[in-house]
Amino acid sequence: MSEQKDQQKTQPKKKVRIAVFSTKTWVVNAFNEINSKFNFEISYFEARLYNQTVALAKEFDVVCVFVNDKLNAEVIKKLKEHNVKLIALRCAGFNNVDIEKAKDEKIGVVRVPAYSPYAVAEHTLGLILSLSRKFHKAFTRIRDGNFALDGLLGFDLHNKTIGVIGTGKIGQIFSSTMLGLGCNILAYDKYPNKELKDKGVKYVDLHDLYEQSDIISLHCPLTYETYHIINEYAINAMRDGVMIINTSRGPLIDTNAVIEGLKKGKVGYLGLDVYEEEEELFFEDLSEKVIQDDMFVRLQTFPNVLITAHQAFFTREAVNNIADTTFNNIKEYFEKGSCVNEVETKKK
Repeated sequence: MSEQKDQQKTQPKKKVRIAVFSTKTWVVNAFNEINSKFNFEISYFEARLYNQTVALAKEFDVVCVFVNDKLNAEVIKKLKEHNVKLIALRCAGFNNVDIEKAKDEKIGVVRVPAYSPYAVAEHTLGLILSLSRKFHKAFTRIRDGNFALDGLLGFDLHNKTIGVIGTGKIGQIFSSTMLGLGCNILAYDKYPNKELKDKGVKYVDLHDLYEQSDIISLHCPLTYETYHIINEYAINAMRDGVMIINTSRGPLIDTNAVIEGLKKGKVGYLGLDVYEEEEELFFEDLSEKVIQDDMFVRLQTFPNVLITAHQAFFTREAVNNIADTTFNNIKEYFEKGSCVNEVETKKK
């Protein structure tokens, strides 16, 4: 008996098998580098994970997914049938996963709550500066040999009122940054941040924030309460010429409503790093194709709209943190049966 126990102890542990979906070169490079510390068995798939591709997850212990993978109840049921034990999100948001169904099927869900809040906050400031000072237009003009200043008139950020919706880690860093530029900050959050209050941030209700802000920046998660939080009624309550920035989740903004606001001049500037129908567009090279999304094409026609393709998170530091945290989450879950970054269900 003792010999049998000794043999069991010396037998190597079975490697955890991970299927990584929605991969690009930067994902493979970062994951392979970090995996040298973990020694997981990884397979990479360029395809997004959804109903038509879930069969690829067969025989894997973990599926690792990103923001545009769709893990609805049907997909999760099939993951259970394939004996998948864990869904590892390599992002902070989890609105694309049916959490309740995952818990019912006893599949864990872990996420990366904070890969680099500075990256997103800094990108937000970059969008604001580019729109307010028209950097993107100036760049194109200079390349064409046009050095005229007509049409490039901007405005100071100093002493402007910035409305921040959501003061979690990213919203907090963004607010502190804008305070450093001499801006006045109005904030809305269910759970006001005492540290920001001490710095002079004023918490108000949404209507007051809409009415008083020169620039409104979204830093809240996507929930049933925040879906289309920027809608026709919200825009009508805003100042004429307001700047709206979204580096959080696309469906926070009603695209039809913001297009109408742009046409009427109510919305003076729009900066987007996310878009509510982005899963068919972002992270892909569509330069040789005709884009079929009419609303997105319409947005591109406005001279006061600046769009980046969900790259706010995309810094060297953030990518490394995503890979490291994702693998630590997986390691912890399989060693302990739970994880500090596990997404909890509301069910008791």
